[in-house]
Formats: sequence, C-alpha cells, structure tokens
Amino acid sequence: MRADRVFAYGATAGLIGDRILGDPRRGHPVAAFGRTAAAAERALWRDDRARGVLHTLVCAGGAAVVGALGARAVRSRPAAARIALTAAATWAVVGGTSLGREARAIGGALAAGDAEVARERLPHLCGRDPHSLDEQQMARAVVESVAENTSDAVVGALVWGAVAGVPGLLAFRAVNTLDAMVGHKSPRYLRYGWASARLDDLAGWPGARLTALAAVLAGPDRRGAVRAWRADAAAHPSPNAGPVEASFAGALGVRLGGTLAYGGRVEHRAVLNGAQGRPVEVADIERAVRLSRQVTWLALGACVSARLLVARVSLGSGVSRRTRKGRRA
Repeated sequence: MRADRVFAYGATAGLIGDRILGDPRRGHPVAAFGRTAAAAERALWRDDRARGVLHTLVCAGGAAVVGALGARAVRSRPAAARIALTAAATWAVVGGTSLGREARAIGGALAAGDAEVARERLPHLCGRDPHSLDEQQMARAVVESVAENTSDAVVGALVWGAVAGVPGLLAFRAVNTLDAMVGHKSPRYLRYGWASARLDDLAGWPGARLTALAAVLAGPDRRGAVRAWRADAAAHPSPNAGPVEASFAGALGVRLGGTLAYGGRVEHRAVLNGAQGRPVEVADIERAVRLSRQVTWLALGACVSARLLVARVSLGSGVSRRTRKGRRA
C-alpha cells in the first residue's frame, strides 16, 4: 500500500481513537517526552542561545529519529502494521478530546456559579494567572485556549504528518512541547528558549493558516471570520495564534484578546474582532469546542486530500517519464 493511503487510514484511525479514548491519565508519551526534555535541560542549561539551540536539536531531533526508526521497522511489514503505527502516533500527539473536556469542565463550573473550581481547573488548559481573572475573563481565556490549541495540539500535527509521516507527527509535537516548556520570555528562558520558540513559530505556520481557513468554512459567521482574520490577526504578538484566534473570534461573533496576566506579568494585547464582537459568555465555550471539532475534521480531510493529490501527481509524472524514455529507446 502506498504511503499516502497509509497516512490517510492511519491518521483517521488515530483521530477516532483520540475521540473515543482521549489522553491516558498515566503514561502519556508526550509526558514522557517532557520528562526527557526537562532532564536534557538540567544537563545543558546555560543563559545563552547556543545551548538552547543544542537543547532544541537534541530533543526535537531525537523525536524525529524515533519516528523514523519506527517507520523503518514496519516498512517491509503488511500495510496493517504501517497503518497501526501511524494511528498510534496520531493518537499520541493530538489532544483534541482532552482539550474539549477541560474546556467543558471549566465552562460547567462557571455555569454553576462556582468560580473557585473554574480557577482550580484553568491552569490545566492555559498558563494564565486564574486569581487575576473574573468569570467573564476566564470564559474568554478558555475560548482563546481552545482556538490556539486546536492549531497547536491537532491541526499542526496533521499537517506535518501529511508532509513527513510518523517522523513529522512526533517532531511537530516535540517542537510544540519544547515551546511550552522553554519558549516563553521569562528571565531564565529569554535566550535559552529562543531557538525552541522560533522553531515552533516556523513549524506552526502552515497549521495555523489551515486552522484559520477551516474556522472560516465551519464557523457560523464566515464573513465575520474573514474580516477579523484580515483586520486583526497581525496585531497579535504571536504570528500563529493571531490568525487562529482572530478567525475564531469572528466566526463566533465574540471579542478576544485584551489585557491578561501570566505569572504576575500583565500584557495588554490588541482586541480581536473588537468592532463587531461582543464579550465572551460562558455558553461560547461550548460553541468554541464544537467549532474546534469541526475544524479538526476539515483539516484532516484537507491533509489527506493534499497527500493523495501529491502522490497521484508524482505517480503520473513517473509514468510519463518512463513512457518518454520507452519511446526514445
């Protein structure tokens, strides 16, 4: 079976597995990678960029090598083995179901008027200081996290899986995890985490645009999503979160962005969809989760279709070259 079909069947099975099972409570492969990356950091950390580059190469490169070795091990096996490996890798690196569960848990607490429970759960979803947020601000933080993580935890992995198979899946998730661990602008990581942050920006670029496009197609307000994407995405400090959050804001008809706090550090960000949107309400959390799921399946369809199309074009080009050579002979 051709590699493009292996990816199509394997990625679909992996997403279905995530939908049914979610993330395991113990022994998650991403958590194991995080522990390994933390150990590498303890051994390598210095307050300079060169050490950070080395850390990024060791961790992200190591994940890619593991994926390549796994793919090589099943290369000569029946197609079912290759599909199973792709499915397992996809399930391991995507986190759409857990993202939705956490968002809904916070939304349920807010709907019940239990802000303290919501504050306890919010750090499971994003890195903001929950004690500085009121109920409306927590709802906005959840919607923003659902939007951004749809790209980071699902669509970006599918894009690189379509490009490079199992190594692409694992390497993207490694890069994204490293950015979450060391890519922020704290005094410890401003230089050491520079390489991880820049590589994450680069690796996440295509997935973020595909996520934004899928939000336009799947959202209840397509014109609003396009308008907010075009008008406000560039004002976001992240080149990838900007298009995603702006398109979700426009699609849902809400305002995102504004003032937020990370570990005592206050940021004043541009408001996304400010001219047309309304403040986020608790009910918008469920709407954002549903949109995230629709975006996921649209992105899978786009990645599978692109992989199949490239394979067909390559196959056709190969047949054409062989035909021309045969005629000349």
